[in-house]
Amino acid sequence: MHIERNVAASIVSTLLHCGKSKDGLSTRKDLEHLGIRKDLHPVTRGKRTYLPAAPWSLSKTEKKVLSKRLIDFKGPDGYCSNISRALSLEDCKVQGLKSYDYHVLMQQLLPVAIRGLLPKGPRVAIIRLCTFFNHLCQRVIDREQISVMEAEIVETMCMFERYFPPSFFDIMVHLVIHLRREARLCGLVQFRWMYPFERYMKVLKDFVRNPARPEGCIAESYLAEECVRFCSDFLKKTTNVEEKLDRNIEYESNSILEGRPISAATSFSLSDMEKKVAHLDVLHNTAVMDKYVDMHLQYLQESNTKCRRDATVLWCTHTQDFVAWIKNEININSDQHDERLKWLAYGPRSSARSYTGYIVNGQRFHTTSVSKQSQNSGVFYEATAMCRASAKDTSQVADLVTYYGRVIDIILLDYNVFYIPIFRCQWAVRGNEVKVEDGFTLVNLNQSQVSFMKDPFILASQAKQVFYSKENDESGWCVVLRGPSRRYSEEVEEDENTAIGPLPSIIQMDVELEEEEYAENARADCEGIYVNQNGE
Repeated sequence: MHIERNVAASIVSTLLHCGKSKDGLSTRKDLEHLGIRKDLHPVTRGKRTYLPAAPWSLSKTEKKVLSKRLIDFKGPDGYCSNISRALSLEDCKVQGLKSYDYHVLMQQLLPVAIRGLLPKGPRVAIIRLCTFFNHLCQRVIDREQISVMEAEIVETMCMFERYFPPSFFDIMVHLVIHLRREARLCGLVQFRWMYPFERYMKVLKDFVRNPARPEGCIAESYLAEECVRFCSDFLKKTTNVEEKLDRNIEYESNSILEGRPISAATSFSLSDMEKKVAHLDVLHNTAVMDKYVDMHLQYLQESNTKCRRDATVLWCTHTQDFVAWIKNEININSDQHDERLKWLAYGPRSSARSYTGYIVNGQRFHTTSVSKQSQNSGVFYEATAMCRASAKDTSQVADLVTYYGRVIDIILLDYNVFYIPIFRCQWAVRGNEVKVEDGFTLVNLNQSQVSFMKDPFILASQAKQVFYSKENDESGWCVVLRGPSRRYSEEVEEDENTAIGPLPSIIQMDVELEEEEYAENARADCEGIYVNQNGE
């Protein structure tokens, strides 16, 4: 969407180059003529004119912080281009970003980058606009929310008119109001935006060999490609033609059950404790073992009085004895069970393989030891925990708990006839190292991992990818961001809109807006700028 690109470019340009042009002086003079926002009127001081710091103004230090956050950003593989190449930390300039980079900047990066830099009023207005575009570009849009969003975007534009200069409001900013109505009448945005055509235009430009006759070159190359494609489709029926597969697709393998490695293997030996913990994690998270887990829990309740009375004792005993119990329950020489089930109950070997890269569920993961321009080590895992109100309460309630972490090792467990991939992760401790501020989820991964020493593993198929944006170099806290998945799943879309990052809700932003109702227009904590009469 070119509207989103132009709006994002206008916001970033306003924040980084506020008031440094002739438009900045003319805007302040318009305010003076209208008799509004008197604390923003230009003040003549000798041969120069002083412009007080507006709510959308940033100091030199804040501009450096904003540029540094955008330069240090690393997204997952295929998420966006290297944004740091289009930014200059010394001059605080943004140039050369492509349309999709502005798309990512508007929907994910900008709300995180301006945290703690702007006053609540303009910051909330920008976040509301970013949230609007984020919801608008989803794969699934709730029809009931469209009318609500139509009203909210009008309020958001009114907030922009309150804080931002009149020169900011061009035709592109006005067209934002009509995007929700357009989505309600025409359908999803992804079927109408220009990204596929812009990508294909690059293909057509590569066909040009003679700059004097570009149309002829494109026509001949297009015809040749069509002929080759026709021959390829014809030969598929008679001859096996090897096709180039997607770089993030998993190959079907009889030995590796899920995904495929993308790096060289390193053999190592698991300790007895690591082997037991990894094997127990595989047993608890394999669907074919669910009925045996229930059987063992029922067996413990019938044979042990303490397990029958206390659920905590029950699960501790189950964790300690389940591996040995399932091995005796399913004999490796028995003909009554499936071959894969028998080897799964028998357990893995002590020797395993370690990798630094792995592809599973259409996503590319790397360990933290891999140094790249992209960030593919972030994961989050949703687990169901059984909670009780007190120690005397015997009733249990299932609670969905989310864990955030980084992949530090990728291991293939050898079950003699097949391999199962697991991730060893560095987790953030819930409560101490996970917090929510201004609607954003922040994690600290630089703390002790003592609480996860006995359970650091998850199955590769359970890992969902996230990426982190650091607040600054001194702080260990990172903002959690979640990008859109490459694969569409109706079940996932019904549960949650996975492409929507953890942006603040509308309710929280309305509360902040009320707090800023009587705030002054000029920033007292930011120095204004001096301009000459010609605007330089």
